[in-house]
Amino acid sequence: MGRITLQSRESPQAPPKILITPPSSPVHSLPPHREKEKARYPSHMSTDPCATHTVFNQAPPFEDVNLFTTDKALAEALQREGSAWAEERARAFGEIVGRRETIAWGFEANENRPVLRPFDRAGHRIDEVEYHPAWHSLMALGVGHGLHALPWREVRSGAHVARAAMFMLLAEVEAGVGCPLSMTYSAVPALRHQPELAAEWEARLTSTVYDPRLIPPGEKGGALCGMAMTEKQGGSDVRANTTQARPAGTSGEYEVTGHKWFCSAPMCDAFLVLAQAPGGLSCFLLPRFTPGGERNRIHLQRLKDKLGNRSNASSEIELHAAWARLVGEEGRGVPTILEMVNHTRLDCVIGSAAGMRWGTARAIHHAAHRSAFGKLLVAQPLMRNVLADLALESEAATVAMMRLARAYDGDDAEHATFRRLATAVLKYWVCKRAPVHAAEALECLGGNGYVEEWGLARTYREAPLNGIWEGSGNVQCLDVLRALQKSPESLSALFAEIREARGGDHRLDTFAMELRKAFEDPEEAEVRARRLVERLALALQASLLIRHSPPDVADAFVASRLAGDGGRAFGTLPAGTDFAAILERAAPHTL
Repeated sequence: MGRITLQSRESPQAPPKILITPPSSPVHSLPPHREKEKARYPSHMSTDPCATHTVFNQAPPFEDVNLFTTDKALAEALQREGSAWAEERARAFGEIVGRRETIAWGFEANENRPVLRPFDRAGHRIDEVEYHPAWHSLMALGVGHGLHALPWREVRSGAHVARAAMFMLLAEVEAGVGCPLSMTYSAVPALRHQPELAAEWEARLTSTVYDPRLIPPGEKGGALCGMAMTEKQGGSDVRANTTQARPAGTSGEYEVTGHKWFCSAPMCDAFLVLAQAPGGLSCFLLPRFTPGGERNRIHLQRLKDKLGNRSNASSEIELHAAWARLVGEEGRGVPTILEMVNHTRLDCVIGSAAGMRWGTARAIHHAAHRSAFGKLLVAQPLMRNVLADLALESEAATVAMMRLARAYDGDDAEHATFRRLATAVLKYWVCKRAPVHAAEALECLGGNGYVEEWGLARTYREAPLNGIWEGSGNVQCLDVLRALQKSPESLSALFAEIREARGGDHRLDTFAMELRKAFEDPEEAEVRARRLVERLALALQASLLIRHSPPDVADAFVASRLAGDGGRAFGTLPAGTDFAAILERAAPHTL
């Protein structure tokens, strides 16, 4: 296990501190079978007279690569969207997360899933979750670099953009730790609805000390926050929640009783939950400890056996008169917690963009080292089409995600109006594209891609998550329709952004004009919602690519996504596409 070192909470100006010191023992080195595999590169002839074959024509491990500097689309967007000041920080972080050791932590954290310990050996209820040391090392890395709090610690232009870039880099290597990091980041603006709670908790939640001990928060070097909204009978319809909150004693204190069907990262120090108070559905902060230092009555029933995101524990919980404090006003629970949800939706877009970049880089890496039918895969026309198409989708997701992150950097009406609609639009489309992208990237590795130890099988299992978390596809599309009714100016703001590329490509101009007319027809809007939102996302992505990416990238995207000169699968870009230019831009190394 890692060595735990007690430290006092740092001042806001102090450099990041990590409470968990990653072990120096071999526990985080590659597993023995992968060490042997590494030793076989480059290929060599065996001297064993009993050997039956020599290993050759296999791609070397994808490791010890700077994930930031090799991602041109991300590096350019960091500069463009107002975070040039964070370039050196992102560069250093890209080197750390691309190391062999860090990549191995992701494998180990998934191979050794969290274990629920509801009772101690004597039968006392403890409700704890045990994680592998690799999980703690990844969490310490994320917290130590401020991925849970950077915009709240450094209130400056471009802080959300800088965080988005580094959050994406860590999510490429392992997405499971993104959940507690994201929820902690997102909890701060929600808690600010209750100033006395923000005053008490914000310093804890923005600390760069990772302290996983289950002890009262006042005794810790840093804290994390989770969220528990949905119930088994309601799901996304949180107004159907049955959990009850009864006022208890001092104003603002309540006892909460009920259940939650999904409580992700249950070892957090506090949770934002929804419950029915006398004044209606309300938002509450539910700490793991009561003011008296006793463990709160939050009982973990079981951990979910999930398709992906296996390193992260998601649980079902029961609350038995658990002590909680009101956040915001009674009856205003949904608007209050939406402050948290909107930021986590941004992170869903970031996470999906991360998966696409990781899949693209891995597919190009494999194709650049694997030969078939007499030449490298990357030199074969049809494979080049597939790889270039994957690269287009990845770059479009990245530039759109970074533009959306910039909208969170401003509190003025212009930023708020744009992100009101753009968050739902991009949450729908980017997350919807991630699973099909992961499947195609995996296929580029052939049978190896389907094997867990090559890494893309995990990416594939992870890919549907962000489309489901924080509101599934239909929820996002219905949210767009609600935004059009309540804030029609948000549609104007989105089209204003699209029009920034007017004249750059007549195909986008025509597409945008026809799309604008489609919104003037309210007939069966809900039936058509997915189609409308998809087209909005494509128009926004095309506009950004036309303005900011090389012409070869923008032209291929517009031709295949807007003008109909492409098929329904990846690898159907039109003849004449400059595959070489697209692949050289997206490659994680020199081709």
